[in-house]
Amino acid sequence: MVKSDTWIISMARERGLIEPFEAGQVRDGVISYGVSSYGYDLRLEREFQAPLFEQDTVVDPKNPGSLEYDSLVADSFLIPPGSFVLARSLEYFRIPRDVLGLCTGKSTYARSGVLVNVTPLEPEWEGYITLNVINAGPAPVKLYAGEGAAQVIFFAAEQVCATSYADRKGKYQAARGIEQSKI
Repeated sequence: MVKSDTWIISMARERGLIEPFEAGQVRDGVISYGVSSYGYDLRLEREFQAPLFEQDTVVDPKNPGSLEYDSLVADSFLIPPGSFVLARSLEYFRIPRDVLGLCTGKSTYARSGVLVNVTPLEPEWEGYITLNVINAGPAPVKLYAGEGAAQVIFFAAEQVCATSYADRKGKYQAARGIEQSKI
């Protein structure tokens, strides 16, 4: 079952599900963020990590050091065509043991050729979300810190899981910044 806006507001206020938290939908002059009908539109923090590609760069997910990144703090970031940037949510999330969060990109960016990739927010995971933001289009696209970038939809389980992310001592637990691949 998908969790509603009233559940999200209650969990944020009583259990710190999302911090900082915006109980309404902020939309005047910005890419919207805050509570939506069945989810929460998260914002981008001002931290970005842009990959540094050389002519012969091979990206090996089993060797995280195979790709170097340039870290920067900015109010916006221009993603070159056919490239990506790592970013993080401004909000810190604490997922309950009986909930799974799925994150998807916002339509405003999708209509500009931008895809947002995030793995599921597993039961009892907490931290800032690392987002892989991809420009699939032929022209540079501008990202805006402090504005909406993706939406988390919360799903309730019929039963509490036997082993949560915290129980497994997951390698991205309590993420405090952009987390590059770990193996």
